[in-house]
Amino acid sequence: MMHLRRYLSAMLFLSIAFACSSSVLAQTKGRGEIEQKIATLRAKIEVLEKEFLEPSPEDRAAFAEFLKQPDTGLTRVLPREKYQQKMTIAGGGSYYSFRRVTHEYGYGSDISLEQGQFRIGFAGADYGFIASLGDIPLQSVTLDHPGIHYLAGYKVPSSISEIRDEQRRVSSGFESNGFKYRDSVGADDNTTYVLRSIEVRTGDTMVAFRVVRRDADGSLTLLWKILVKSPAPTVARDKEPGQ
Repeated sequence: MMHLRRYLSAMLFLSIAFACSSSVLAQTKGRGEIEQKIATLRAKIEVLEKEFLEPSPEDRAAFAEFLKQPDTGLTRVLPREKYQQKMTIAGGGSYYSFRRVTHEYGYGSDISLEQGQFRIGFAGADYGFIASLGDIPLQSVTLDHPGIHYLAGYKVPSSISEIRDEQRRVSSGFESNGFKYRDSVGADDNTTYVLRSIEVRTGDTMVAFRVVRRDADGSLTLLWKILVKSPAPTVARDKEPGQ
């Protein structure tokens, strides 16, 4: 009888162990399948988001000749307050890098759209200037335009402390040659803008762009061209006291 009890106990233990291991294997397999489904869905979402950010075929056709020129483009930017939490792309499609042709935040963004404003200068020592040139054709904007003289001649400071001073100055705004420069400006329809985006680690870019479409959700389509593309400025870090 004792041997039978031991045998039954052993069999019960083995049955429980087998059931548990089967459950673990089934759970592991189930989680693996779920992970694969998540990856598949994420890939589909990325495709859909890319389509959502694409300018309309009508606008591409309308500006086809202009877009044949080098360093030009057409892009849609989304209002951050509406899409930040809805899109999986970093920044919610509200940021854009003209230099790298990407919406994804964290790769040297030059501009963003938020609360009806274009903004520039988003991290660390990065900063810049933006100004409205009014309702003029983008094709007419060259380095000779009066609104670009200040930006074209501007020299980037050589130290971080001087850059901090410039960030404060551009935050308050100033005027030169009859044009107002700040780190933000109202995003208006049928208006052409110029910006100089200074990223101390990645590059210095001057761009002219024009708002050519406003959609019902507040997104804007921008036609743009790069005027000057320079390497990152040489900026020395300030020495600490005692160095």
